[in-house]
Amino acid sequence: MDSLKTIAPYLRARFGESELGAALVEYALLLALIAVVCIVALSALGGKGSSKFTAIGNSLT
Repeated sequence: MDSLKTIAPYLRARFGESELGAALVEYALLLALIAVVCIVALSALGGKGSSKFTAIGNSLT
């Protein structure tokens, strides 16, 4: 019975409602979402942007 009194607080502390790593996971998911949006935007607008930069570069020389 004494071992149960010793193990119970440990288990509660170890697997309880602790949110220590929650913020890190949320930031990682947010960063992944931003990266996906940037990749989609670059692939959709990449050709137009490249042609604009080429035109600007040619007009400077």
